[in-house]
Amino acid sequence: MSKLKLGLPKGSLQESTFELFKRAGMKIYVGSRSYFPICDDDELEIMLVRSQEMARYVQDGLFDAGLTGYDWILETEAKVREVCELRYAKTGFRPVRWVVAVPKDSPIRSVKDLKGKMVATELVTVVKKYLAAKGVKATVEFSWGATEAKAGSLVDAIVELTETGSSLAANNLRIVDEVISSTTRFIANAKSWKDDWKRQKIENIAILLQGALAAEGMVGLKMNLKEQDLEQIMKILPALKTPTVSRLTIPGWIAIEVIIEERAVKKIIPQLKRSGAEGIIEYPLNKLIY
Repeated sequence: MSKLKLGLPKGSLQESTFELFKRAGMKIYVGSRSYFPICDDDELEIMLVRSQEMARYVQDGLFDAGLTGYDWILETEAKVREVCELRYAKTGFRPVRWVVAVPKDSPIRSVKDLKGKMVATELVTVVKKYLAAKGVKATVEFSWGATEAKAGSLVDAIVELTETGSSLAANNLRIVDEVISSTTRFIANAKSWKDDWKRQKIENIAILLQGALAAEGMVGLKMNLKEQDLEQIMKILPALKTPTVSRLTIPGWIAIEVIIEERAVKKIIPQLKRSGAEGIIEYPLNKLIY
């Protein structure tokens, strides 16, 4: 049997990645100390590695494909095939940001003020290019961890990853500028991409993962109504596309089906009921393929 070697991120993205694959139809199981998950798709051979290392491993062919952040693709300067963007993170669906941060009482107000200063970050290559593009000469050192604690004591500024900025604020830090915005990317090895079977397998996974993300926050609605009430019902429904309409065996009655945002349902269903809709059914979506 042909196998696709797939690298998945270990750490903060692990659980949200497993949940995404589950909604895409691929169940993954792993022990607390294992780096080799079991998947119900026999064509996948999975290993967990840190996102920071993923792009290089995919580039070197140790994995046929993998999931990692756009930030780490830039940082490692890996030559990989980007299959698709997967907009999800450990706590939500917004991009994560690498930002320049300083203590709230720091005199540093702009990137230009970093001239001659010391900056700590895990994203050294990207930050050096960022400063060079701004025409700022500063010393950039690699941070092995606890980066937020170093600002103002060991270094003048840090470049740190944030989703909401709440952790930085809790540590009395102020954001000066954004270096880059990053989302998760599905990447492939160049040689593997040229293999017909592997490419199709990678593309199939991409379609399913994108479908699972597209379905997030969406639900389906089915209902029956008199044909004469259709125009009024159509004014209520914020349809993703034109609703599917089919005739019932009862003369003058039709059924419609539509996909809408889940947050809108609580307002729409009572309106639909008052406008003549009956037998209203709401159902969850696992995947939404455009």
